[in-house]
Amino acid sequence: MTLVPYFLGVLLLSCTVTLLLVPLAGRAGVALGLVDRPGGRRRHQGVIPRTGGLAIFAGFFLTVLLTLVLPDLLPAAWQGWLPPRNDPNEERRLWALLAGSLFCVIAGFLDDRYEWSSLPQYVVQAVAAVIAIAGLIFIKHVNNPLGDGLIFGPDGLPWWLVWPITIFWFMGMMNTVNWLDGLNGLVAGVTAILCIVLIVHMLYTAEPPQLSVATLPVALLGAALGFLPLNFFLTRIFMGSSGSYFLGFAIAALGIIGGARLATVMFVMGLPALDVAWLIWDRRRRGLRPGQGGRDHLHFRLLDRGIHQRVIVLGYWGFCAAFGALTLLLDHRPTKLSALAVLIALGLAVLVWAGRPTPPTSSTPPVTTNRSEP
Repeated sequence: MTLVPYFLGVLLLSCTVTLLLVPLAGRAGVALGLVDRPGGRRRHQGVIPRTGGLAIFAGFFLTVLLTLVLPDLLPAAWQGWLPPRNDPNEERRLWALLAGSLFCVIAGFLDDRYEWSSLPQYVVQAVAAVIAIAGLIFIKHVNNPLGDGLIFGPDGLPWWLVWPITIFWFMGMMNTVNWLDGLNGLVAGVTAILCIVLIVHMLYTAEPPQLSVATLPVALLGAALGFLPLNFFLTRIFMGSSGSYFLGFAIAALGIIGGARLATVMFVMGLPALDVAWLIWDRRRRGLRPGQGGRDHLHFRLLDRGIHQRVIVLGYWGFCAAFGALTLLLDHRPTKLSALAVLIALGLAVLVWAGRPTPPTSSTPPVTTNRSEP
């Protein structure tokens, strides 16, 4: 495949830029006072900067920006090394993706600085979705889950449904990623797995292959891999809201840009999304605000049951990877629905088990909350 050097170059560039910028982002976080200290929901040791998302964003943003301008810089004889763009609106979507990502990382940085309540965070998510829609990143067509063809026919959804459904998709995915960001390496690892699944789909299972669009998950995969060494293997930095906002927006956008692969994204993100739905229901049942911060997330509950942090993270990775593989291997839509039902059943079983009360111990401090979360 003549494009192998191109995709390897995209991966290495994004990974290298992120890896080099992570220490600089950490020092900037310490200098600006954007750090997490132990206490409340936080059980880590030492003072950890929460500005790693800036490095993740920079690795992705600069790499994709370079691929946008590269066709104008290379001589005609070298154009064969680049994937062809067959969609006349693709460049507009890419600029919208970059603009929305920049908006999200700035908003996340401000959230890290001022620790917003949940309402401003919802506003940020809605505005980010509007930026995407303005750049033609929206949900127009929905496949029939029980057979061939599309729901609402070839014309797709009416516009009065496109806007609310697309906004709901972006807000839901940004909340899912934001709430998932609680253990070292959890969000970055799940993002990397989702990118691998999307890359395989775009290059090997889609007809025709989505060569140019595959640049995006490759670049995001490189950024995630560049962040993991100092987050998962060595706890030196957290991604913070700048990272979770950006990754949530990018994941939501890739699910649409990649040929409306919403089902693929939901298979990989199924357990985290189910945890969000469970938390909203459970907090309302207990008379709490859904956006109230707390230690009742699934990964925290598992941690409080004595399961080691890395075991939990690896378990999440394995769960997401297994169901991501299923979406690539299963072509029959009813079979995919059955697999999704199994995913939901397994997830609910874990949530019910983890939600059982645990006897207090001297090593388990009381749950306190020090900020809101959307």
